Amino acid sequence: MSVTKRERYYSLSADLRKRFGCRVQKITVDAGLTCPNRDGAVGAGGCIYCNAAGSGSGAFAKGVSIKEQIEIGKKAMIRRYKAKTFLVYFQSYSNTYAPVDHLAHIYHEALAIDGVVGLCIGTRPDCVSEPVLDLLADLSREYLIWLEYGLQSAHDQTLAVINRGHDCATFQRAVQESQKRSIRTCAHIILGLPGENRVMLGQTAEFLANLDIDGIKLHLLYVVKGTPLEHLYNQGQHRCLTRKEYVDWTCDVLERLPKTAVIHRLTGDPHPDELVAPKWSLDKRGTLTAIEQRLEERDTRQGRLAE
Repeated sequence: MSVTKRERYYSLSADLRKRFGCRVQKITVDAGLTCPNRDGAVGAGGCIYCNAAGSGSGAFAKGVSIKEQIEIGKKAMIRRYKAKTFLVYFQSYSNTYAPVDHLAHIYHEALAIDGVVGLCIGTRPDCVSEPVLDLLADLSREYLIWLEYGLQSAHDQTLAVINRGHDCATFQRAVQESQKRSIRTCAHIILGLPGENRVMLGQTAEFLANLDIDGIKLHLLYVVKGTPLEHLYNQGQHRCLTRKEYVDWTCDVLERLPKTAVIHRLTGDPHPDELVAPKWSLDKRGTLTAIEQRLEERDTRQGRLAE
């Protein structure tokens, strides 16, 4: 893997093109699962920033099967990008939080569809039993499997504030058990969490670097309607990052990650109808351009401080 002057970080699109020799499009599906931080197993109400749909579409609850969701997504990707190769992203809630037989059924249902070459499975580090990891290890021998763990922060005090329901050690154990089975792991972290500063974020990045994480997703903490975070925001108890802060902090993270780590995402996609603040987060393309420009201005790149 090499990063050119213009490519100052190693993107998922670059990794997929290297692996498959073509453009690979991601199709998001809703498997109708839930979360232990909502059903009472570890907590109730979810994380303070999470909406009731768990970032999902609600398609499964509306009677749209996983196969149907993928076929609809395929048609859109073929029409827009002329794509022929796809990853299926199980996004909403915790997508390893079910009996292993059910998980095997829904994963195989997705992988059986023509053109699907792998899965991205979003979950929590407290939702991966040994049988589930063994299942994913078996699948990874034939398909590309990304197991995406929500960490959000490497600081336990922050995890408590956001009502995460697990600690950092739980994340570390889950990653290590996945690595033993050669399952590719991606960590999700959030920039701008309550009480966190730039130094603390750098420590989270260094923690992930020391774990030799395979991939990472960066998210801005934005305020969604109907969440506990909205209440804090309205009471003046939470301040959102400015775009300049987010851009600089993102560059800090990239510098501290191994240059081989795959960058799955540098910012998220808030739904306009749900977003309270900050409004600048709706301009994803502008934010990505600002990050690229800031990397150039700083003359820095992914991995510069991790070598």
